[in-house]
Amino acid sequence: MNPVVSPASRTDIAELRQLYYAVYGPHYPVALGTDPAEMARLIADPHSLWLVGRRPDTGALTSSAAIRSEPGSRIGRLEGIAVHPDHRASGLAGALTGALCAGMLDSGRLDSVYATVRTAGAGPQRLVARHGFRPLGILPNAVDLRDRESLALYARHGAGVLDRRIPVTEVPAPLLPLLRTAGAALGIDYPDLRAGSAPLPAPGARASADRLELIEAPAFVGRRFRERFPGREGWFYPLHTPNVLLTPEDGGFEVYASLNRAGGYCSLLSAHPDPAAAADHLEAVTRALARAGAGYVEALVPLAHHEALSAFLAQGFVAGAVYPAMRADGDGFHDYAVLSRSTERIDFRGVAAPPPLQPYLDCYVSAWASTHLPTPSEVAP
Repeated sequence: MNPVVSPASRTDIAELRQLYYAVYGPHYPVALGTDPAEMARLIADPHSLWLVGRRPDTGALTSSAAIRSEPGSRIGRLEGIAVHPDHRASGLAGALTGALCAGMLDSGRLDSVYATVRTAGAGPQRLVARHGFRPLGILPNAVDLRDRESLALYARHGAGVLDRRIPVTEVPAPLLPLLRTAGAALGIDYPDLRAGSAPLPAPGARASADRLELIEAPAFVGRRFRERFPGREGWFYPLHTPNVLLTPEDGGFEVYASLNRAGGYCSLLSAHPDPAAAADHLEAVTRALARAGAGYVEALVPLAHHEALSAFLAQGFVAGAVYPAMRADGDGFHDYAVLSRSTERIDFRGVAAPPPLQPYLDCYVSAWASTHLPTPSEVAP
């Protein structure tokens, strides 16, 4: 029985909340299925598209999915895929995903769409793969649902976008295996790419780092962020809005982040006066966010920013994914790396890793071991 697919409306919100509860229970950390005000805003957002599926005979709402974007952005996020337990294995998720991609990506409205996909089973990965999404890496311990779960990063690009990437010729050596893995998986290359000759910087002094203040006042933080960054110069983190601010007692720098307490994760968005000002204090920033409930902290860093990448790597962050052609710049596109740290034990035993994802998982395990395990010369005899 083919579903009736239509845009979500405000009158659907009550049914949608029931659907997401039926699928995810009380632990779904996304406003799309839990917060009526945010749901209404997304439904009315002209830059996004939210579709629902209904039974043609009864009109009952059976499925939901959305692609979210924002003003001035050419990138979207596929999210909120939900099919009622009574209607699984009926092709509903695929029908919605195909319709969303046709409306937002194939139509030329967006350059790429990404999805963070659960790895507790292979089904969600097979779903997005059938619609042209390809794996870009692994996000270990990325979300706390009933337990800590790792997510896989998948993306689909518009026609010709990957051919217009701006070349990068030098990156920190720990990133080379990830880029080779991505190149083989996506059929792209990094010509003339070499490892930087400079060693990773030593972690900075901790004189004031332990006295970071965390200000969790979303409206205030948002206003201050817009004052510090009136344009997009100095920051790029699509579909994330800062809601916390971290600063030392002397106000020497400000770190802006998006903290999701329900999901136990946080994204570092930018720093003022510049990222270098906070680079020596990433350890303290991570600890402060862990105390606030973020067991997973990630950063999105341009591949061309060798110094910023080196700073994160020196502070124990590990690159788990790369997003080629993520940000448009004139006629070209910049590649970005996703680096993360988890303060909780990473356990990949429950991860479903189909063949396309397995090389990224192997790459991450090796990179994590090189970062956090002692070398033989460091082990006392």
